[in-house]
Amino acid sequence: MTSEDVITGEAPARYAEALIDLAERAKSLSRVQRDLAFVGQAFKDSDDLCRLVDSPVFATEDKVSALTAIAEKVGVSPLTQQFVGTVAANRRSADLPAIISAFNELVALRRGSQVARVTSAAKLTQAQLTELQSQLKTETGQTVEIETAIDPDLLGGFVVKLGSRLYDASLKTKLEDLRLALKHA
Repeated sequence: MTSEDVITGEAPARYAEALIDLAERAKSLSRVQRDLAFVGQAFKDSDDLCRLVDSPVFATEDKVSALTAIAEKVGVSPLTQQFVGTVAANRRSADLPAIISAFNELVALRRGSQVARVTSAAKLTQAQLTELQSQLKTETGQTVEIETAIDPDLLGGFVVKLGSRLYDASLKTKLEDLRLALKHA
């Protein structure tokens, strides 16, 4: 699992709730959710962006400028641009992936569904995602939205985090379990 899968404090949830309130008042919740998907994808696609927000070497003003420029470049709404800038100005830019994740989870809960975070060793096909979504819906009785991430360290298979439950079908874990079993045999 990556560090963005773990919300280490209450701040991301508070920021996410504030953004939901702002988006609902502006009647643009769906737009903001799409915007955040673009911003989240920018974090997944760019190691340089992750290093920028994590690094104490860069000034807060530089982080604000960079993040608002990226938000503008990908064409997000002014509300989302302002939110991203505010998060960066408050020295929480490194929390943006966690804020986006918390936002998606809160929106899903409001819509009567859940968000499953699926981390796999390689990119899953659309057919695999559809099948997994169907199985999770059967398991939970709710619609399940899927967020994906890739972690080559898993070697094969995938890990699904759904609420407080964790389903680990990764080759890495199976090999570790086998190693422990052989060690104690």
